[in-house]
Amino acid sequence: MLADPAAQLRLLDLQAEDTAIAQLEHRRKSLPEHATLAEARVVRGRLGESLIAARTTVGDLQLDVEKAESDLVPVRERQARDQQRVDAGTVTDPKQLNALLDEITHLGRRISDLEDVELEVMEQLESATAEQDRLAAELADLETSMRAQIASRDEQVAAIDAEQATHQASRDGIAAGIPADLLALYDRIRPRAGGVGAAALKGRRCGGCQLEATQSALVAYAAAAPNEVLRCEECERILVRTSAVEA
Repeated sequence: MLADPAAQLRLLDLQAEDTAIAQLEHRRKSLPEHATLAEARVVRGRLGESLIAARTTVGDLQLDVEKAESDLVPVRERQARDQQRVDAGTVTDPKQLNALLDEITHLGRRISDLEDVELEVMEQLESATAEQDRLAAELADLETSMRAQIASRDEQVAAIDAEQATHQASRDGIAAGIPADLLALYDRIRPRAGGVGAAALKGRRCGGCQLEATQSALVAYAAAAPNEVLRCEECERILVRTSAVEA
C-alpha cells in the first residue's frame, strides 16, 4: 500500500487520540465506585431481607403480646369477682367458701403463669424491635453512603465523558484527513493489536511491540519508498517512519 508520508505521520496523531480514548474508557470502567456500589447492592439486598424477617418477627410477637394480655383479662376478672364475693361475705356456706378460696388461689397461680408468659414475650418483642431498628438504621446508613457513591461516580463519569468527547472530536478531524484505504487498514489492525494500529519506528525498534527489527527487515525498510506503508514483521502494525531508517 502507498500513502503520502504526511498522512502516515498523521496516523501517529490518530493513534494518540485512540489511546487517550481507550484509557478514558478503561478509567470509566475501573472507577472504584463501581465495585463499591456492586458490593453495597449485595449487602443492601441481604439487609433488606433481614429487615423484612425482623419486621415479620416483631409483628408476630406483637400479636403474641396482645394474646397474652387478652388471656389474662378473663382470669383477672374472675379472680376479682370471686374476691369481691368473699369480701362481701355473701358466701356463708363453709364448703362453698373454701371452694371459692381455692379457686382464687388457683386463679392467682394461673395469673402468675400467664404474666410470666406475657413478660417473656414482651422481652422477646423488645429484643426483636431493637434488632429491627438496628437493621433499619444500618440500611438507611448504607443507602446514604450509596447515594454519595453514585453522585461521586456520576460526577467522574461526566468529566470522563467530556474529556472523551474532546478527544473523539480531535480524532474525527484527524481521521478525515487520512486516505480511506490507509484508515481502513489502521482500523482493521487496531482491534487485534491491543488497540495500537500504528507505531513509530524508533531506530531499530517497533514502538508497538517494542521488538527490534531483524537486519533484513531494516534493509527492506531503508530501501522502501517514502510513500510505501511499512508493517512490523513481528506484530504487523503499521510502522511510521519519523526519520530516515538506517540499516
